[in-house]
Amino acid sequence: MHVWIARPLPAGARTAERVAGLGHHPLLAPVLDLAPSGAPPPEGPFDALVLTSASAIPALAGTPLVALPAYCVGARTAATAREAGLRGVQEAGGDARALADLIGAGLPRGARLVHAAGRERKDEPAATLGARGYRLTVWVAYAARALPELPEPVAAALADDALDAALHYSRRSAATALGLARAAGCEEAFRRVAHHCLSADVAAPLVAAGIPSHVVAARPDEDTLLAGLAPFLPDSDAEASPALRPGRERC
Repeated sequence: MHVWIARPLPAGARTAERVAGLGHHPLLAPVLDLAPSGAPPPEGPFDALVLTSASAIPALAGTPLVALPAYCVGARTAATAREAGLRGVQEAGGDARALADLIGAGLPRGARLVHAAGRERKDEPAATLGARGYRLTVWVAYAARALPELPEPVAAALADDALDAALHYSRRSAATALGLARAAGCEEAFRRVAHHCLSADVAAPLVAAGIPSHVVAARPDEDTLLAGLAPFLPDSDAEASPALRPGRERC
């Protein structure tokens, strides 16, 4: 299969390697550009660091926050944190609610937390942690900038109907990919691609646009997402794997 990976760098490069290792042909063409925000970290003291994306970790270098215990949303973020030398790294089950539960099991109510996050972020885990009595400070450590136009290799592949699948890891990335394809006059070809999404939330922009050909991973992790590449048949109404839900069920 020819698979478009719209995920930003550097994570997109790792995904491309995994896709190639499965015998597919990856097309690495992110639609979002990630960069540190340049905002200084907040002054503590803090009891722990909250990480919902590995993209925030580069901004931590040289700050006092690297000495804090790090609570990470999932395995990839935790692995990146350990590689960066962070201490006391703990990982949740891959979603924000599980992360809030992990923090609740390890820290008393009233603990002071700093969430290194992106400029665009979801309400969780801040909403749950706040309701449970934790004091959370959000530090915008990085920002994602949408590319001004669809990457040329993707536009060419869509024009030739040469893409079989696309991988989407965030709601904004999926929405941006759709918007850029529409602006480039490639929306119909975009609709014919099998869009594999990390979660129902990621797939939401595609559902809203009425795009029927997408798959949502039953668990929000990359192993489950990539497991869907081999068995998924765009022309079949059957569920090809117990780990996946076809998008025709509208998530």
